[in-house]
Amino acid sequence: MIRKKIFNNTKAAFKLKSDAELDRALFLFGMINRPTLVKAGTALTNFSLKFHLPVEGIIKKTIFEQFCGGITEEDCKPTTREMYEENLHSILDYSVEGKETDAEFDAAMNKKLSLIEYASEREEIPFAMFKPTGIGRFEIWEKVSEKINLSDEEQEEWEKVKERVEKLCKRAYELGVRLYADAEETWMQTAADELMEKMMRKYNKERALIFNTLQCYRWDRAEYLKQLHEKAKKEGFKVGVKIVRGAYMEKENARAKKLGYPTPICESKEATDVNFNSILSYCLNHLDDISLFIGTHNEVSSYLALQIIEDKDLSRDDKRIWFSQLYGMSDHISYNLARKGYNSAKLVPFGPVKEVIPYLLRRAEENTSVKGQTGRELSLLREEKKRRKGHTSVKHARE
Repeated sequence: MIRKKIFNNTKAAFKLKSDAELDRALFLFGMINRPTLVKAGTALTNFSLKFHLPVEGIIKKTIFEQFCGGITEEDCKPTTREMYEENLHSILDYSVEGKETDAEFDAAMNKKLSLIEYASEREEIPFAMFKPTGIGRFEIWEKVSEKINLSDEEQEEWEKVKERVEKLCKRAYELGVRLYADAEETWMQTAADELMEKMMRKYNKERALIFNTLQCYRWDRAEYLKQLHEKAKKEGFKVGVKIVRGAYMEKENARAKKLGYPTPICESKEATDVNFNSILSYCLNHLDDISLFIGTHNEVSSYLALQIIEDKDLSRDDKRIWFSQLYGMSDHISYNLARKGYNSAKLVPFGPVKEVIPYLLRRAEENTSVKGQTGRELSLLREEKKRRKGHTSVKHARE
Protein backbone atom coordinates (compact mmCIF):
# COMPACT_ATOMS: atom_id res chain seq x y z
CA MET A 1 0.00 0.00 0.00
CA ILE A 2 1.07 3.58 -0.73
CA ARG A 3 1.69 5.30 2.58
CA LYS A 4 -0.11 8.65 2.58
CA LYS A 5 2.84 10.54 3.98
CA ILE A 6 4.92 10.84 0.84
CA PHE A 7 3.94 14.47 0.30
CA ASN A 8 4.51 15.60 3.88
CA ASN A 9 8.29 15.80 3.59
CA THR A 10 8.82 19.58 3.58
CA LYS A 11 12.60 19.25 3.83
CA ALA A 12 12.65 17.54 0.41
CA ALA A 13 9.92 19.81 -1.01
CA PHE A 14 11.75 23.06 -0.23
CA LYS A 15 15.34 21.84 -0.29
CA LEU A 16 16.29 24.26 -3.09
CA LYS A 17 14.64 27.29 -1.46
CA SER A 18 16.81 29.67 0.54
CA ASP A 19 15.37 31.17 3.73
CA ALA A 20 14.73 34.42 1.83
CA GLU A 21 12.89 32.57 -0.96
CA LEU A 22 10.84 30.69 1.63
CA ASP A 23 9.84 34.01 3.22
CA ARG A 24 8.93 35.46 -0.18
CA ALA A 25 6.72 32.45 -0.94
CA LEU A 26 5.02 32.80 2.45
CA PHE A 27 4.35 36.47 1.78
CA LEU A 28 3.00 35.87 -1.75
CA PHE A 29 0.72 32.98 -0.86
CA GLY A 30 -0.48 34.95 2.15
CA MET A 31 -1.52 37.72 -0.25
CA ILE A 32 -3.03 35.29 -2.78
CA ASN A 33 -5.07 33.72 0.03
CA ARG A 34 -7.11 36.94 0.15
CA PRO A 35 -9.38 37.14 -2.94
CA THR A 36 -10.14 40.84 -2.42
CA LEU A 37 -6.41 41.63 -2.46
CA VAL A 38 -5.91 39.58 -5.64
CA LYS A 39 -8.73 41.47 -7.38
CA ALA A 40 -7.37 44.82 -6.25
CA GLY A 41 -3.81 43.84 -7.20
CA THR A 42 -4.93 42.67 -10.65
CA ALA A 43 -6.80 45.92 -11.30
CA LEU A 44 -3.86 48.00 -10.05
CA THR A 45 -1.37 46.06 -12.20
CA ASN A 46 -3.50 46.45 -15.33
CA PHE A 47 -3.94 50.17 -14.61
CA SER A 48 -0.19 50.63 -14.08
CA LEU A 49 0.64 48.87 -17.33
CA LYS A 50 -1.95 50.83 -19.28
CA PHE A 51 -0.47 54.12 -18.11
CA HIS A 52 3.16 52.91 -18.32
CA LEU A 53 3.84 53.23 -14.60
CA PRO A 54 7.15 51.64 -13.45
CA VAL A 55 5.86 48.44 -11.84
CA GLU A 56 7.87 45.82 -13.74
CA GLY A 57 10.70 45.85 -11.21
CA ILE A 58 8.32 45.12 -8.33
CA ILE A 59 6.58 42.37 -10.28
CA LYS A 60 9.90 40.79 -11.29
CA LYS A 61 11.14 40.59 -7.69
CA THR A 62 7.90 39.10 -6.37
CA ILE A 63 5.33 37.12 -8.34
CA PHE A 64 7.53 36.72 -11.47
CA GLU A 65 10.41 35.11 -9.59
CA GLN A 66 7.97 32.85 -7.73
CA PHE A 67 6.18 31.50 -10.81
CA CYS A 68 8.66 32.00 -13.70
CA GLY A 69 12.09 30.58 -14.44
CA GLY A 70 13.45 33.75 -16.05
CA ILE A 71 13.24 35.95 -19.12
CA THR A 72 15.12 33.63 -21.54
CA GLU A 73 15.96 29.94 -21.83
CA GLU A 74 19.46 30.80 -20.63
CA ASP A 75 17.99 32.35 -17.47
CA CYS A 76 16.14 29.09 -16.82
CA LYS A 77 19.20 26.85 -17.14
CA PRO A 78 20.48 27.10 -13.53
CA THR A 79 16.98 26.34 -12.24
CA THR A 80 16.32 23.39 -14.55
CA ARG A 81 19.76 21.90 -13.85
CA GLU A 82 19.37 22.34 -10.10
CA MET A 83 15.96 20.64 -10.17
CA TYR A 84 17.29 17.81 -12.34
CA GLU A 85 19.94 17.09 -9.72
CA GLU A 86 16.94 16.25 -7.52
CA ASN A 87 15.54 14.01 -10.33
CA LEU A 88 12.89 16.64 -11.15
CA HIS A 89 12.45 17.43 -14.86
CA SER A 90 11.34 20.70 -16.49
CA ILE A 91 9.08 21.74 -19.35
CA LEU A 92 9.78 25.23 -20.68
CA ASP A 93 6.78 27.37 -21.56
CA TYR A 94 7.31 30.66 -23.38
CA SER A 95 4.25 32.22 -21.75
CA VAL A 96 3.63 35.20 -24.00
CA GLU A 97 -0.07 35.61 -24.84
CA GLY A 98 -2.50 37.83 -26.69
CA LYS A 99 -0.92 38.00 -30.15
CA GLU A 100 -3.02 38.76 -33.25
CA THR A 101 -1.02 38.91 -36.48
CA ASP A 102 0.44 36.26 -38.78
CA ALA A 103 3.91 37.67 -38.21
CA GLU A 104 3.46 37.31 -34.42
CA PHE A 105 2.10 33.77 -34.78
CA ASP A 106 4.99 32.77 -37.06
CA ALA A 107 7.42 34.20 -34.51
CA ALA A 108 5.69 32.22 -31.74
CA MET A 109 5.88 29.04 -33.85
CA ASN A 110 9.59 29.58 -34.47
CA LYS A 111 10.10 30.04 -30.74
CA LYS A 112 8.30 26.75 -30.09
CA LEU A 113 10.40 25.01 -32.77
CA SER A 114 13.56 26.22 -31.04
CA LEU A 115 12.22 24.90 -27.71
CA ILE A 116 11.53 21.49 -29.30
CA GLU A 117 15.16 21.42 -30.45
CA TYR A 118 16.28 22.65 -27.02
CA ALA A 119 14.36 19.78 -25.38
CA SER A 120 15.91 17.23 -27.75
CA GLU A 121 19.38 18.17 -26.48
CA ARG A 122 18.64 17.99 -22.75
CA GLU A 123 17.72 15.01 -20.59
CA GLU A 124 16.13 17.27 -18.00
CA ILE A 125 13.46 18.47 -20.48
CA PRO A 126 11.18 15.56 -21.50
CA PHE A 127 8.37 17.53 -23.20
CA ALA A 128 7.76 20.62 -25.33
CA MET A 129 4.38 22.32 -25.49
CA PHE A 130 2.32 24.92 -27.33
CA LYS A 131 -0.93 26.77 -26.85
CA PRO A 132 -3.22 26.63 -29.94
CA THR A 133 -4.18 30.29 -29.63
CA GLY A 134 -0.48 31.13 -29.41
CA ILE A 135 -0.12 30.19 -33.09
CA GLY A 136 -3.51 31.28 -34.46
CA ARG A 137 -6.28 33.75 -33.68
CA PHE A 138 -8.88 32.58 -31.15
CA GLU A 139 -11.67 33.65 -33.51
CA ILE A 140 -10.45 31.39 -36.31
CA TRP A 141 -10.28 28.36 -33.98
CA GLU A 142 -13.79 29.29 -32.79
CA LYS A 143 -15.27 29.55 -36.29
CA VAL A 144 -13.78 26.22 -37.38
CA SER A 145 -15.00 24.58 -34.14
CA GLU A 146 -18.53 25.88 -34.65
CA LYS A 147 -18.54 24.91 -38.35
CA ILE A 148 -19.06 28.50 -39.48
CA ASN A 149 -18.30 29.09 -43.16
CA LEU A 150 -14.99 30.86 -43.60
CA SER A 151 -14.33 33.64 -46.06
CA ASP A 152 -11.52 33.09 -48.58
CA GLU A 153 -9.25 35.21 -46.43
CA GLU A 154 -10.18 33.27 -43.28
CA GLN A 155 -9.67 29.96 -45.07
CA GLU A 156 -6.17 31.06 -45.99
CA GLU A 157 -5.57 32.05 -42.38
CA TRP A 158 -6.79 28.64 -41.16
CA GLU A 159 -4.50 26.84 -43.60
CA LYS A 160 -1.57 28.76 -42.08
CA VAL A 161 -2.64 27.69 -38.57
CA LYS A 162 -2.75 24.04 -39.66
CA GLU A 163 0.67 24.41 -41.28
CA ARG A 164 2.12 25.76 -38.02
CA VAL A 165 0.73 22.82 -36.04
CA GLU A 166 2.06 20.40 -38.66
CA LYS A 167 5.54 21.97 -38.53
CA LEU A 168 5.67 21.69 -34.74
CA CYS A 169 4.48 18.08 -34.66
CA LYS A 170 6.71 17.01 -37.54
CA ARG A 171 9.79 18.52 -35.86
CA ALA A 172 8.92 16.85 -32.55
CA TYR A 173 8.58 13.53 -34.38
CA GLU A 174 11.89 13.97 -36.21
CA LEU A 175 13.72 14.69 -32.94
CA GLY A 176 11.82 12.17 -30.80
CA VAL A 177 10.48 14.86 -28.46
CA ARG A 178 7.09 14.55 -26.77
CA LEU A 179 4.90 17.56 -27.61
CA TYR A 180 1.55 18.50 -26.12
CA ALA A 181 -1.06 21.07 -27.03
CA ASP A 182 -2.71 22.93 -24.16
CA ALA A 183 -6.51 22.93 -23.90
CA GLU A 184 -8.52 26.13 -24.00
CA GLU A 185 -12.17 27.28 -23.99
CA THR A 186 -14.78 24.77 -25.22
CA TRP A 187 -15.99 26.97 -28.05
CA MET A 188 -12.60 26.78 -29.79
CA GLN A 189 -11.51 23.34 -28.58
CA THR A 190 -13.22 21.08 -31.13
CA ALA A 191 -10.97 22.34 -33.94
CA ALA A 192 -7.89 21.78 -31.76
CA ASP A 193 -9.07 18.27 -30.80
CA GLU A 194 -9.62 17.30 -34.44
CA LEU A 195 -6.26 18.68 -35.52
CA MET A 196 -4.37 16.97 -32.69
CA GLU A 197 -6.11 13.66 -33.47
CA LYS A 198 -4.89 14.01 -37.04
CA MET A 199 -1.33 14.60 -35.76
CA MET A 200 -1.57 11.51 -33.50
CA ARG A 201 -2.65 9.38 -36.46
CA LYS A 202 0.33 10.61 -38.43
CA TYR A 203 3.10 10.67 -35.80
CA ASN A 204 2.07 8.26 -33.03
CA LYS A 205 2.29 5.01 -35.00
CA GLU A 206 4.95 3.44 -32.78
CA ARG A 207 4.80 5.45 -29.56
CA ALA A 208 2.98 8.48 -28.20
CA LEU A 209 4.95 11.62 -29.05
CA ILE A 210 2.00 13.94 -29.77
CA PHE A 211 -0.33 14.66 -26.83
CA ASN A 212 -3.60 16.56 -26.52
CA THR A 213 -4.93 18.02 -23.26
CA LEU A 214 -8.26 17.03 -21.70
CA GLN A 215 -9.85 19.41 -19.19
CA CYS A 216 -11.67 17.04 -16.85
CA TYR A 217 -14.08 19.62 -15.47
CA ARG A 218 -15.83 19.02 -18.80
CA TRP A 219 -18.38 16.25 -18.25
CA ASP A 220 -17.98 15.01 -21.86
CA ARG A 221 -14.25 14.24 -21.70
CA ALA A 222 -14.47 10.64 -20.43
CA GLU A 223 -16.64 9.63 -23.37
CA TYR A 224 -14.44 11.62 -25.76
CA LEU A 225 -11.36 9.73 -24.52
CA LYS A 226 -13.04 6.34 -24.93
CA GLN A 227 -14.04 7.19 -28.50
CA LEU A 228 -10.50 8.39 -29.26
CA HIS A 229 -9.13 5.16 -27.79
CA GLU A 230 -11.41 3.08 -30.04
CA LYS A 231 -10.27 5.03 -33.11
CA ALA A 232 -6.63 4.51 -32.12
CA LYS A 233 -7.07 0.74 -31.77
CA LYS A 234 -8.85 0.47 -35.12
CA GLU A 235 -6.47 2.76 -37.01
CA GLY A 236 -3.21 1.68 -35.40
CA PHE A 237 -1.90 4.71 -33.52
CA LYS A 238 -1.07 5.54 -29.91
CA VAL A 239 -2.96 8.11 -27.84
CA GLY A 240 -1.11 10.76 -25.85
CA VAL A 241 -3.18 12.68 -23.30
CA LYS A 242 -2.41 15.28 -20.71
CA ILE A 243 -5.18 15.50 -18.13
CA VAL A 244 -5.93 18.57 -16.02
CA ARG A 245 -8.97 19.67 -14.08
CA GLY A 246 -9.39 22.88 -16.08
CA ALA A 247 -8.81 26.62 -16.02
CA TYR A 248 -11.83 28.44 -17.43
CA MET A 249 -14.75 27.35 -15.23
CA GLU A 250 -16.24 30.76 -14.40
CA LYS A 251 -15.93 31.94 -18.01
CA GLU A 252 -17.51 28.70 -19.31
CA ASN A 253 -20.48 28.82 -16.94
CA ALA A 254 -21.09 32.53 -17.58
CA ARG A 255 -21.09 32.05 -21.37
CA ALA A 256 -23.41 29.05 -21.20
CA LYS A 257 -25.86 31.01 -19.05
CA LYS A 258 -25.70 34.09 -21.26
CA LEU A 259 -26.22 32.16 -24.52
CA GLY A 260 -28.73 29.69 -23.04
CA TYR A 261 -27.02 26.34 -23.62
CA PRO A 262 -26.23 23.57 -21.07
CA THR A 263 -22.94 24.24 -19.31
CA PRO A 264 -20.11 21.95 -20.46
CA ILE A 265 -18.71 22.00 -16.92
CA CYS A 266 -19.37 19.37 -14.23
CA GLU A 267 -21.99 20.41 -11.70
CA SER A 268 -19.60 20.53 -8.73
CA LYS A 269 -15.99 20.27 -7.61
CA GLU A 270 -16.76 16.75 -6.36
CA ALA A 271 -18.11 15.72 -9.79
CA THR A 272 -14.97 17.14 -11.42
CA ASP A 273 -12.79 15.13 -9.04
CA VAL A 274 -14.73 11.94 -9.86
CA ASN A 275 -14.38 12.65 -13.59
CA PHE A 276 -10.64 13.37 -13.33
CA ASN A 277 -9.96 10.24 -11.30
CA SER A 278 -12.09 8.11 -13.63
CA ILE A 279 -10.17 9.36 -16.70
CA LEU A 280 -6.85 8.89 -14.87
CA SER A 281 -7.78 5.29 -13.99
CA TYR A 282 -8.96 4.54 -17.54
CA CYS A 283 -5.64 5.70 -19.00
CA LEU A 284 -3.54 3.76 -16.49
CA ASN A 285 -5.58 0.65 -17.27
CA HIS A 286 -4.89 0.99 -21.03
CA LEU A 287 -1.19 1.86 -21.13
CA ASP A 288 -0.60 -0.37 -24.14
CA ASP A 289 -2.51 2.22 -26.18
CA ILE A 290 -2.41 5.40 -24.07
CA SER A 291 0.45 7.43 -22.60
CA LEU A 292 -0.57 9.69 -19.74
CA PHE A 293 0.63 13.08 -18.52
CA ILE A 294 -1.02 13.85 -15.16
CA GLY A 295 -1.16 17.60 -14.58
CA THR A 296 -2.51 17.97 -11.07
CA HIS A 297 -1.94 19.79 -7.79
CA ASN A 298 -4.39 17.43 -6.07
CA GLU A 299 -2.88 15.02 -3.55
CA VAL A 300 -5.78 12.55 -3.64
CA SER A 301 -5.54 12.12 -7.41
CA SER A 302 -1.76 11.77 -7.16
CA TYR A 303 -2.08 9.08 -4.49
CA LEU A 304 -4.66 7.27 -6.63
CA ALA A 305 -2.22 7.17 -9.54
CA LEU A 306 0.58 5.90 -7.27
CA GLN A 307 -1.71 3.18 -5.92
CA ILE A 308 -2.67 1.99 -9.42
CA ILE A 309 0.99 1.99 -10.48
CA GLU A 310 1.81 -0.17 -7.45
CA ASP A 311 -1.20 -2.48 -7.90
CA LYS A 312 -0.33 -3.10 -11.54
CA ASP A 313 3.32 -3.68 -10.60
CA LEU A 314 4.48 -0.98 -13.02
CA SER A 315 7.92 0.57 -12.89
CA ARG A 316 7.94 3.93 -11.13
CA ASP A 317 9.79 5.45 -14.06
CA ASP A 318 7.57 3.92 -16.76
CA LYS A 319 7.97 6.42 -19.61
CA ARG A 320 4.26 6.23 -20.44
CA ILE A 321 3.38 7.96 -17.16
CA TRP A 322 4.36 11.51 -16.15
CA PHE A 323 3.32 13.77 -13.29
CA SER A 324 3.53 17.55 -13.52
CA GLN A 325 2.90 20.67 -11.46
CA LEU A 326 3.44 24.36 -12.12
CA TYR A 327 6.72 25.99 -11.14
CA GLY A 328 6.32 27.79 -7.82
CA MET A 329 3.43 25.61 -6.66
CA SER A 330 2.92 22.20 -5.06
CA ASP A 331 6.62 21.55 -4.52
CA HIS A 332 5.63 18.99 -1.89
CA ILE A 333 4.16 16.83 -4.68
CA SER A 334 6.79 17.43 -7.39
CA TYR A 335 9.96 16.97 -5.35
CA ASN A 336 8.69 14.06 -3.30
CA LEU A 337 7.54 12.19 -6.41
CA ALA A 338 10.94 12.81 -8.00
CA ARG A 339 12.69 11.66 -4.83
CA LYS A 340 10.76 8.38 -4.95
CA GLY A 341 11.76 7.77 -8.58
CA TYR A 342 8.55 8.70 -10.42
CA ASN A 343 8.62 10.71 -13.66
CA SER A 344 7.94 14.20 -12.36
CA ALA A 345 8.24 17.56 -14.12
CA LYS A 346 7.70 21.23 -13.43
CA LEU A 347 6.12 23.47 -16.07
CA VAL A 348 8.52 26.42 -16.07
CA PRO A 349 7.13 29.59 -17.72
CA PHE A 350 9.51 32.24 -18.99
CA GLY A 351 9.50 35.39 -21.11
CA PRO A 352 9.80 39.19 -20.85
CA VAL A 353 8.27 40.35 -17.56
CA LYS A 354 5.69 42.66 -19.12
CA GLU A 355 4.55 40.03 -21.62
CA VAL A 356 4.01 37.22 -19.10
CA ILE A 357 1.96 39.39 -16.72
CA PRO A 358 -1.38 38.06 -18.14
CA TYR A 359 -0.15 34.53 -17.31
CA LEU A 360 0.93 35.59 -13.80
CA LEU A 361 -2.37 37.31 -13.03
CA ARG A 362 -4.25 34.20 -14.15
CA ARG A 363 -2.08 32.09 -11.82
CA ALA A 364 -2.98 34.34 -8.89
CA GLU A 365 -6.69 34.29 -9.73
CA GLU A 366 -6.73 30.49 -10.18
CA ASN A 367 -5.11 30.04 -6.77
CA THR A 368 -7.87 32.03 -5.12
CA SER A 369 -10.59 29.98 -6.86
CA VAL A 370 -9.27 26.50 -5.98
CA LYS A 371 -10.59 25.77 -2.52
CA GLY A 372 -7.85 24.86 -0.07
CA GLN A 373 -5.00 25.14 -2.61
CA THR A 374 -3.39 28.28 -1.20
CA GLY A 375 -4.08 27.28 2.39
CA ARG A 376 -2.23 24.01 1.81
CA GLU A 377 0.74 25.87 0.29
CA LEU A 378 0.85 28.19 3.30
CA SER A 379 0.66 25.41 5.88
CA LEU A 380 3.54 23.52 4.24
CA LEU A 381 5.70 26.64 3.94
CA ARG A 382 5.06 27.48 7.61
CA GLU A 383 5.87 23.91 8.59
CA GLU A 384 9.19 24.11 6.75
CA LYS A 385 10.03 27.47 8.32
CA LYS A 386 9.31 25.99 11.75
CA ARG A 387 11.43 22.92 10.95
CA ARG A 388 14.37 25.10 9.91
CA LYS A 389 14.08 27.21 13.04
CA GLY A 390 14.06 24.06 15.17
CA HIS A 391 17.02 22.67 13.27
CA THR A 392 18.98 25.93 13.77
CA SER A 393 18.11 25.97 17.48
CA VAL A 394 19.33 22.38 17.94
CA LYS A 395 22.50 23.18 15.99
CA HIS A 396 23.23 26.23 18.17
CA ALA A 397 22.53 24.23 21.33
CA ARG A 398 25.06 21.60 20.25
CA GLU A 399 27.66 24.23 19.53
